[in-house]
Amino acid sequence: MPSLHQTLHGVLQTIENAATLAGRPRSVTLLAVSKTRTADEVRALAAAGQSVFGENYVQEGIEKVRALSDLSLEWHLIGHLQSNKCREAAAHFDWVQSVDRPKLVAALDQARGPGRPPLNVLLQVNVDGEAGKSGCAPDQVAALADQVLAAPNLRLRGLMAIPEPHPDPARRRASFHALRRLFDDLAAHHAGIDTLSMGMSEDFDLAIAEGATLVRLGTALFGARSASPTPPPAVNP
Repeated sequence: MPSLHQTLHGVLQTIENAATLAGRPRSVTLLAVSKTRTADEVRALAAAGQSVFGENYVQEGIEKVRALSDLSLEWHLIGHLQSNKCREAAAHFDWVQSVDRPKLVAALDQARGPGRPPLNVLLQVNVDGEAGKSGCAPDQVAALADQVLAAPNLRLRGLMAIPEPHPDPARRRASFHALRRLFDDLAAHHAGIDTLSMGMSEDFDLAIAEGATLVRLGTALFGARSASPTPPPAVNP
């Protein structure tokens, strides 16, 4: 069985190979999805060289941020965010990738407050229009971006999506391509747009081929999850 260091190196090499094929070597950031993983597991992966981690649930993430505060790690919230969790999210995370409605913009901006670096924000887009899935509609991106840009304590960095897990790779790639077009349009109108978060363990090569600058991998690094915590209600308060 390969060591954690070997596994991480292998994943990074695969990412590098995919980026090179896409004509963008050394351009893709690996985000390790640590949902349901223990602080000790995160610490071990950090010791192997990984420094960017993503959590789906605010409280679970905060516990790890605190437990690992002795390490220089970058923490992203990548799961659905309820407005009543914005204060905690803004206080403990470096990035929030799941901003999908104006209420979150106002709450995160107020919670971040002055005296700290702006909170990095990605707009989550429901690129396939799936019913019940978080994310703004593609035609809402421009207006939501303007609201983030007007918030002094937030910094708009780009877009994120979780496309429909269609078994046909061509369908997934088409979704990644559609998000890339939205990203390019956003970047053409606003400075500082530099992050396109898309692609997970089973399809990150397709996402990189379509322009991903950040991929979110969990099982490829940690192995299969044994269990998941009960998620919060899927509501948009």
